Amino acid sequence: MVSSKDLAPNTAPFFPNQFIKNQFRTKPHPTPEDTNLSGQVMIVTGSNTGLGLECSKQLLGHKLSHLIMAVRSVDKGEAAAAPLRKQFPSAKISVWPLDMTSYESLQQFVARVEMDLPRLDVAVLNAGIGFQPFTIVKATNREQTVQVNYLSTMLLAILLLPALAKKSPPGKPGRLTISTAMLSATAKFPNKNKVPLLPSFNDESIFDMSDMYATSKLLGQLFLWKLTDAVSADNVVINMVEPGFIKGTDLHRERPGMVQFMLGMMKAAAARTVQLGATAYVDAAVVKGKESHGCILGNWEIEPYVPFEYSAEGKKVMEQLWTETLAEFSFAKAEQIIKSL
Repeated sequence: MVSSKDLAPNTAPFFPNQFIKNQFRTKPHPTPEDTNLSGQVMIVTGSNTGLGLECSKQLLGHKLSHLIMAVRSVDKGEAAAAPLRKQFPSAKISVWPLDMTSYESLQQFVARVEMDLPRLDVAVLNAGIGFQPFTIVKATNREQTVQVNYLSTMLLAILLLPALAKKSPPGKPGRLTISTAMLSATAKFPNKNKVPLLPSFNDESIFDMSDMYATSKLLGQLFLWKLTDAVSADNVVINMVEPGFIKGTDLHRERPGMVQFMLGMMKAAAARTVQLGATAYVDAAVVKGKESHGCILGNWEIEPYVPFEYSAEGKKVMEQLWTETLAEFSFAKAEQIIKSL
């Protein structure tokens, strides 16, 4: 099967062409009813609400034996876990703290994975933020949306690779599925040619709430293109999933009132339900095979990356981002982890 990297980029305008295709002209692919996850152990981040919670519920519905709900607030995680424990009494459901604004929290979480889990089959990295005001994370001195959606997500992905490789059953590679958004195709990314690149996101004069969300997702795709070239699918299958335009999440909670009203109208007319969107997560994480390594899965199918990533300029930015990001993660020996795989 052809990889996302080998497909021709889709140059049709995202609005309205791709949006209409995604939301109105796509046939959903329900998870096969005989999918059986008995004995398996999976992590879902950001799983106390929205897509993460629904994904967790659907995995448990396919007889998942042990779910780790990775959440910022343990109290909120336990409140979300309580009805799941009643609905799925045979499953073990654990709630572990994970703060995506803290590198220390990421390292502590992965250390617990290494220590406490004899088996790990799948990690679904769903946690993220959207359309937030300009904020600098004091602990890292990085802009908040870039920190959570890009830097912390990529570091967590790298740190989980050894556990996914060695704790999955022999002959069955671990699975790493990361949430993305095809709004990345609309990213203006005004600082794309800045060197160094990462510090330039701290310039409030170029900050745009809507564009920063799209750009943060584009950064993830640029980095994962390189990461999936470096990591064998025989060790860990890594893919990205785009669930579509979804209603019933908190993604737009910081938008101004009039914008929320307009989005509410759009969602009523065109958005997928959380239940339908979560089937895309489950499909990417447990249904698709090695053919999805390094791919973006949108509309339950392998789709191309955004056009920028195929261009000469995109390749140059990709290399710059890769170099700076690995330097950012040097304290965690990220480059050595990647080379070990």
